[in-house]
Amino acid sequence: MEQYLADLHIHSRFSRATSKGLTPRNLAANGEIKGLTVIGTGDFTHPGWLEELRTTLAPDGTGLFRLREPKGLEAELPWYPDAKLTGRVRFLLSSEISSIYKRGGAVRKVHNLVYAPSFEVAEKLNAKLAKVGNLASDGRPILGLDSRHLLEMVLETDPLAYLVPAHIWTPWFSLFGSKSGFDSIDECFGSLAKEIFALETGLSSDPEMNWLLSALDRFRLISNSDAHSGEKLGRECNIFSGDPSYEGIYRALRGQGLGPKFCGTVEFFPEEGKYHLDGHRACGVVMEPAEAKARGGLCPVCGKPLTLGVLHRVQDLADRSQPERPEGMPGFTSLIPLNEVAGEVLSVGPATGKARRLVATLLGRFGSELTVLRETPAEDLAQINRNLAEALIRMRRGRVYRDPGFDGQYGRISVFSPEEKT
Repeated sequence: MEQYLADLHIHSRFSRATSKGLTPRNLAANGEIKGLTVIGTGDFTHPGWLEELRTTLAPDGTGLFRLREPKGLEAELPWYPDAKLTGRVRFLLSSEISSIYKRGGAVRKVHNLVYAPSFEVAEKLNAKLAKVGNLASDGRPILGLDSRHLLEMVLETDPLAYLVPAHIWTPWFSLFGSKSGFDSIDECFGSLAKEIFALETGLSSDPEMNWLLSALDRFRLISNSDAHSGEKLGRECNIFSGDPSYEGIYRALRGQGLGPKFCGTVEFFPEEGKYHLDGHRACGVVMEPAEAKARGGLCPVCGKPLTLGVLHRVQDLADRSQPERPEGMPGFTSLIPLNEVAGEVLSVGPATGKARRLVATLLGRFGSELTVLRETPAEDLAQINRNLAEALIRMRRGRVYRDPGFDGQYGRISVFSPEEKT
């Protein structure tokens, strides 16, 4: 069966710290040049965004949605004037909810993703959530709602509605977060834990790290961009087989039937995530978990507690010394965003005009960004830029230099050593 790529966790301009240019058309344009077939709408709990989605999107008969008017999408990409866009991207209704509540004598802060098969189901769930808190305050609403109760609401709303815990290792707001999470899925969701069938690993971890925990063996490990701007779409995404549909994705994540399949993920190198290692950004301190433990979890500069990163938390909960890929579970591929590779090759910033022109040339010749990163033969890339071809060969083989992120600061992945760059 043919495969396609889906990014199922994004945000709208109604969420805090997001691009004000985020519209359905902007998402469709950026999604298409990235090589995505399906993207989440994000933020369907926000009344303003939901109304905009209703106005601009039409159902395509599969539980997914398409733009009502796809013409002129090229205007959304002024840096790529020769783009030829068809509006082929489909949308899946999604939203992220921030649950902040007390349980077991501690304040819990857990982010969860919820998915709905129709506008009617989304509105029905919104009506329940609106009784808990103000949905219009933020695209990602903050609700005093226990994660278990949220899951119960979702399950009661529609048989095809489902919940996926978001970026499960992030220190401040996640299921296993070191600052405010739980030590197990059962502890978080209680008797409804069996209704959780997929987990989002987040930018700072990859499936291999999660395979250190036997308790996670039964779950599909998904990856998404959590994009706050169109350009960040697809930096992590999921691979499915079969014809794109809402129910197909749902069944694939549940591992049900002989039809559509979940075929793995496209990942960041986890060191690029902004919470990979332990540290204290204000003091410029970053360290491996072993050193942080030796220091009692305290910053050697100011004496305050370090932010314990994803790797530390994974190691704390792990019951394996080496990753063991569960039988029947798919693998993953680690990539660097194309604009970052272009910037490194040209010794400029990834958002500069020079880097954008190289990216536009590559897209015009070979298709989408994810096609260039994953599939385009090196000899073809070398016709455009010999160093870029070498960079992508190294990236595909995992031969990269890693400067890990910590305490909210993104890491840096590079393919050439300082000496080679000189």
